[in-house]
Amino acid sequence: MKAPVVILLSFFVINSFTAFSFSDYPGFKPVANLETFKKEFAASSARLQTIESEFKQEKTLLALTETINSQGKIWFKRENKIRMDYTNPFAYSMIIRGDKMFIRDEQKESQVNVKSNKLFQQVNRIMMDCMQGAIPDSKDFSLRAFENNTSYLLEMTPVSKTLKEFFQTIVLIVEKKDSSPLSIQLNEPAGDKTLITLSNKTINAVLPDEVFSF
Repeated sequence: MKAPVVILLSFFVINSFTAFSFSDYPGFKPVANLETFKKEFAASSARLQTIESEFKQEKTLLALTETINSQGKIWFKRENKIRMDYTNPFAYSMIIRGDKMFIRDEQKESQVNVKSNKLFQQVNRIMMDCMQGAIPDSKDFSLRAFENNTSYLLEMTPVSKTLKEFFQTIVLIVEKKDSSPLSIQLNEPAGDKTLITLSNKTINAVLPDEVFSF
């Protein structure tokens, strides 16, 4: 498998969770009313138009004994544009624009039709939904929501057969003040783990479309 594809897939593989109770999330408690939360969250996340942020990725594969760390910068623009630039340990860029994915590493550029690969389709949709706060309304997941003073934690379990092939659980933590993501966690049935954490975010700044082109 080529390195760009490995990196893309590893971004979406995350912590292994089995049976949950709110005690598994120290510092969080269940939201009082899930339906009320969904309505309020939808209204808040609709105001989220762009994100510019640094990110750190921690990846642990069951076959390895060490954590692989990488970092870079990510941009999001509603409805369907995302760019990720890895800067460490090596340079690599990925742009998702609608149904097209553009990849550039130190040697070449390439283009992928997301519709041509079932996994890419699911990854594309989930990534967009996580960035723009659309997950709670998805019929593809069962949802449990938790909160503390500053954040919401959304625990999502796939219910569709297709998603179950690739993901066991998605855990998304977002800020209450603007519904922007703090971390995105996904669990692959095989148990490999990755954690993506966002920091130094700029919300709703003007992002020209040129950002999402090489």
